[in-house]
Amino acid sequence: MELNRFFISESAIEPNELRSKLQNEVAGAYASFEGWVRNHNDGKPVNALEYSAYTALAEKEGDRIIGEALDRFEISGAAAIHRVGPLDIGDIAVWVGVSSPHRGAAFDSCRYIIDEIKDRVPIWKRESYENGPDEWVNCAKGDLE
Repeated sequence: MELNRFFISESAIEPNELRSKLQNEVAGAYASFEGWVRNHNDGKPVNALEYSAYTALAEKEGDRIIGEALDRFEISGAAAIHRVGPLDIGDIAVWVGVSSPHRGAAFDSCRYIIDEIKDRVPIWKRESYENGPDEWVNCAKGDLE
């Protein structure tokens, strides 16, 4: 993983390995976010899910978000990675990490990055339910047309 980048990955996310890339001499703080696959959504039991992405555009927009965070907050490094493909309950679907001289900027920028990823990056989620057909969720109308 390169520092100050956003990545799409088909492989499992390893937070400790990613965290080590953000350690540097000016950093006094580190904040991260892990999004896990849970076993329910909107009152329905979920067995598993699958993420799909338009990788080239997703990474370009994700890099733009990381750049905005670097410009907006006093941080020394940031990175994010989102899984695609089939995931099981408990798997990490998305990880964001930020290092900074101070904790406030680390927390604020980490939240900014994950919120913008969820809002802007073209990634789609299909959930598999215990009792019913698979369903695409959190997709804007027309995304799949």
